[in-house]
Amino acid sequence: MTKEREVDLVVIGAGPVGENVADRAVKGGLETVIVERELVGGECSYWACMPSKALLRPAQVLSAARAMPGVAVAGELDVAAVLRRRDSFTSNWSDDGQVSWLESAGIDLVRGHGRLSGEREVTATADDGSTTLLRARHAVAVATGSVPNLPDIPGLREANPWSSREATSAKSVPESLAIIGGGVVALEMATAFASFGSAVTVIVRGTVLGGVESFAGERVAESLRSRGVAILTDTETLSVERNDAGVRIETSAGTVTASELLVAAGRSPATADLGLEQVGLDPGVRLETDDTLRVAGSEWLYAVGDVNGRALLTHQGKYQARAAGDVIAARAKGRPVDDAPWGAHVATADHAAVPQVVFTDPEVAAVGLTADAARAQGKTIRVVDYDLGWVAGASLSRDDYQGAARMIVDEDRGVMIGATFVGPDVAELVHAATTAIVGQVPIDRLWHAVPPYPTVSEIWLRLLEEYGRPSSA
Repeated sequence: MTKEREVDLVVIGAGPVGENVADRAVKGGLETVIVERELVGGECSYWACMPSKALLRPAQVLSAARAMPGVAVAGELDVAAVLRRRDSFTSNWSDDGQVSWLESAGIDLVRGHGRLSGEREVTATADDGSTTLLRARHAVAVATGSVPNLPDIPGLREANPWSSREATSAKSVPESLAIIGGGVVALEMATAFASFGSAVTVIVRGTVLGGVESFAGERVAESLRSRGVAILTDTETLSVERNDAGVRIETSAGTVTASELLVAAGRSPATADLGLEQVGLDPGVRLETDDTLRVAGSEWLYAVGDVNGRALLTHQGKYQARAAGDVIAARAKGRPVDDAPWGAHVATADHAAVPQVVFTDPEVAAVGLTADAARAQGKTIRVVDYDLGWVAGASLSRDDYQGAARMIVDEDRGVMIGATFVGPDVAELVHAATTAIVGQVPIDRLWHAVPPYPTVSEIWLRLLEEYGRPSSA
């Protein structure tokens, strides 16, 4: 027997993106149901952002302490304690707290696998086979996230490799770990497991961290190598075989053996089993949207977060979710819609103001366009570089501070359009750059944003000094 219910909005996916869509819609006056087949709180809470950073932070603290004269540090990481702390951040993979939050926010939860079954219709199938048919008066929002890619490499699937989920939820540390991939997940997990004592080998088809400035990836690779991590760049993985000893990986650079294998070769939108064919869309592909996150060609279907492929980052998905939840409520209630660039109901920042941090050692923090991307768009730019180790606040934070900063200026408009920082604890620098880019603050005006001395933020003054006052030219 199928239960039936009609509500204003149905959200498929109760990760942080879906939760935010639902929360904003409820605050806008809409009756909302959220459908989730796994844990409420999604990938970020249990297998990505939170557990991965919990695994990485202890080694970062230990490294900082060792770099400070006068601080006595003995011994290595207590790996068992690190894993226990990680477990606390995932609530031991229980979503009771998240479910309580949904209830407090006035969001109803339906457990089950949600699939589109018609226009403004979602059918949720529970583990016991029972179904609930949900009809939306106004909209359906898809927030199902993404799934890890598994490259078509002979023997790879049969070898049962780890994905990011198994890596971040590991209960023990393998003696050796091979990683296929050179992006954020690959390098963060290489950093973590190397700090736990694993012998780590990273196999990369091209170069590491291909989406950021090349100097950033080079510094991270150099640091990992100094910690004993083998990084094979421009290397193809030809085949994989699991045996009693672990895994044997044949590559274009030779044979790699390891106790365990992690595949971190990117992610794809989770749309393969969403029922898209029921509403005239192709399953398995990203759902293209306008800046209000409404799916192209639809008046009622929205796609928010990783599933639309705009920016596969939790914070950016939550940003989209706030716009989507608000605009769905506005349209449903007949209120004005502010869909001009940078308006209340759009995700304009997705195009050229997306911040990202890679929590390796050193960290990489970046926002906006790289120099190559800006040139590819035909922009006239100036690239300003500065050694972060020359900034007083950085050198005070640890001896022999190694870091770099880059600012990209659009010379035609006199505004910053990109920034990259590499070094210990640079994550907190990127929001100032994001604010300047989103606000399109003229370089002349940035001269009046005085950084306190001695802090690492003094890098802004140094970058501006390197650039020179435009008005004095």
